[in-house]
Amino acid sequence: MADERLQRQLGERRYRLGFAPADIDAMAAHAYLSRAYWSEGISLALVQRAIEHSLCIALRCAEGEGLEVQVGFARMVTDRATYAYLCDVYVLEAHRRQGLADWMMQTLLRHPDLQGLRRLQLVTRDMQSLYARHGFQPLGHPERGMEIARPGLYLRDGAKSPP
Repeated sequence: MADERLQRQLGERRYRLGFAPADIDAMAAHAYLSRAYWSEGISLALVQRAIEHSLCIALRCAEGEGLEVQVGFARMVTDRATYAYLCDVYVLEAHRRQGLADWMMQTLLRHPDLQGLRRLQLVTRDMQSLYARHGFQPLGHPERGMEIARPGLYLRDGAKSPP
């Protein structure tokens, strides 16, 4: 991907998107995800394992000459052939309302490994408008979809990350 599409300057802040494993800060992702409504209490080990087995994008920010920090993240669980599931998307509050989530989604969805897939899906409680701008729409036949849901799984006493 062209490097200029992966960098953006907004005032004093310099943002960069990265797919490389070195760009992904699992500890930063864990700090957010362990408090998010969909993964509250998730362990660092489980976040690390999920990242290792997914296509991830990090939104990184540097102010002035400062060090970059991860301020956004998204994870695509995919076989890179027919299907992908978008999850764990966030942008930290201090960096919202600047189009950064749109930029991150647009860049992720253009990734070569996600081209030609038969189906991309996601589940969201409150960000339908963001995803609709990128082609997602409500399920055409929700009665055909099924799930096994385990709310609060990571908060249960004695809950352990699988080996």
